[in-house]
Amino acid sequence: MRGIAVIALVTFQEAARKKILLAAALLSTAFVGLFSWGLLRCPSCAAPSTSLLRREIDSGLLMVGLYGVALFTALLAVLSSIDSLAGEIASGAIQTVAIRPLERWHLVLGKWLGYAAILALYVVLVGGGTVLAMRWTEGFTPPHLAAGLLLIWWEGLILLTVTLWFGTFCSTLTSGICAVGLYGLAFLGGWVEQIGAVTHRPAALRLGVLASLVMPSEALWRRAVFEMQSPLLGAIGFSPFNTSSAPSGLMLAYAGVYLCLALWIAMRHFSRRDL
Repeated sequence: MRGIAVIALVTFQEAARKKILLAAALLSTAFVGLFSWGLLRCPSCAAPSTSLLRREIDSGLLMVGLYGVALFTALLAVLSSIDSLAGEIASGAIQTVAIRPLERWHLVLGKWLGYAAILALYVVLVGGGTVLAMRWTEGFTPPHLAAGLLLIWWEGLILLTVTLWFGTFCSTLTSGICAVGLYGLAFLGGWVEQIGAVTHRPAALRLGVLASLVMPSEALWRRAVFEMQSPLLGAIGFSPFNTSSAPSGLMLAYAGVYLCLALWIAMRHFSRRDL
């Protein structure tokens, strides 16, 4: 286990050396600052502080801001790890570390843990900063905040795992295209499912569920919205994120199995391939 911890630490330090963390921090600061500036000029400021309307507007605005956090987390998961295995395999640098007594699967798991820690730090700082901006400007805090941020992190972990999996047998460019393509498929499927729920189209609902089975990232985001968004806002459809077709606990269990299976396949395939 010590070897895995060392690889995880080295992965974190390498991300810092490549200025990935610095770039993410600067862009995140700009995002939170812009979100705060927008909140200071939002229409809800004109409503009475105790009004139900203001609370619902605040809930909807916060979900839009957190959607940006979820999107940036997904992109960070893919772009930070895209070259981790595929690039090192192509350059031959992987051969210097993939030697005994370090097992190959230790290398994959260590890298995964390192990037998972980066994503966790990012979600806590940027997601927490977005919520604090809403709290500071409007005095509103969403319910089940910890569960919502955990689901956003989980979404990033899914994309991180899939990217590393593709990196064990594809080139850097191909790995990125495949990971982003699956994320786009899940994104479209999620919106199709929401439209199907609003218009009562069973075919659209089934198509959305099928897309979530292929890539459950969007399902985790919609569950996060279900946890944090005002139930009234989701029920009346005022928010762009409809919660009438929120993923069930069974879908969350599937996402957990999906994550573990993808990571296991990545470790197994890397352990068996020629370097």
